Amino acid sequence: MTRSSLNRRSLIAGGGAVLASGLFVPARAKGLAATPSMRGGSNNYRAGAPIVERIGGGGFWMTGTVRRAGDGAPLPGQRIQIWAHTTEGHERDPQSHGATLTDSNGEFRLEMPQIVPAFGQPHGHLAYDSGEFKTVFLRPVMSSARDKTLAAHFVLQPA
Repeated sequence: MTRSSLNRRSLIAGGGAVLASGLFVPARAKGLAATPSMRGGSNNYRAGAPIVERIGGGGFWMTGTVRRAGDGAPLPGQRIQIWAHTTEGHERDPQSHGATLTDSNGEFRLEMPQIVPAFGQPHGHLAYDSGEFKTVFLRPVMSSARDKTLAAHFVLQPA
């Protein structure tokens, strides 16, 4: 049986800290910079898109995380709007828009139809627009039109 000891060196190597209470907590990034809005990210944005279980027929996954600037803490319950040009509609169409909420770990995941190239690039659009933090628009580009997932990560600063 292997016995591991919890000491300062193992905590630093593992990226954590022990509180006075004896509880272990993971280390968080200090001074994490806020994500800037991307050029073209707000194209065809629709304020107030509904929270949905899925956009259209699905088959493609948009995923990501939402964290607080500075300490990098995950932000649960944050609204992320997603839209794209897909096999089922253009990014300007209301049925191509939907929103989801982050889970307790600040992660989101929403199924949607396959993203297809628009203006030569397969890309998605995402927005944090809830108001507690500054609005951020992202426009991540896929490496291939055959990809079945696309991830985007937000680091938010208070409004």
